[in-house]
Amino acid sequence: MQLSKEEFNPYYLPYINLATNPDVISGLRQNLSTVVEFYKSIPKEKLEYVYAEGKWTVKDILLHIIDTERVFAYRAMRVARFDKTAMAGFEQDDYVEAGKATNRTIESLLNEYRVVRNATISLFESFSKESMTSIGSASGSPISTRAIGYIITGHENHHNNVIKERYL
Repeated sequence: MQLSKEEFNPYYLPYINLATNPDVISGLRQNLSTVVEFYKSIPKEKLEYVYAEGKWTVKDILLHIIDTERVFAYRAMRVARFDKTAMAGFEQDDYVEAGKATNRTIESLLNEYRVVRNATISLFESFSKESMTSIGSASGSPISTRAIGYIITGHENHHNNVIKERYL
């Protein structure tokens, strides 16, 4: 990946570093199967487990990944379409609480993940080379379309690592 530091807020660097595929679209495709297989392998009794009070369940994490991808894909579309309007942040904890993932089956969450990811892949496939390097503003910082793609895959890789370390 050859992103310049002007393409993203340094906060996102750990996620970008976890995006292992240098091609954004290939990385999105690769993680589609990786994430689905990973969540399918998690024992049923661990899906609603929390390792400490106030932490999310595995299902909450998956819904958080889905919601975050939706928000970031929307941001990518706006940046790729050269929309210079600044975009506000979002409160992830409010989304998780309102999402009530524990009321859902893992199958319904994985199906939603697949649908969202396929839409994201289709969106990124529509971007021109020029629009992939376009820079907009989100959460008070610059962000490029391609940086968003890396952040999406790196973000879910981050959460997969957290689940492996603290939940399984």
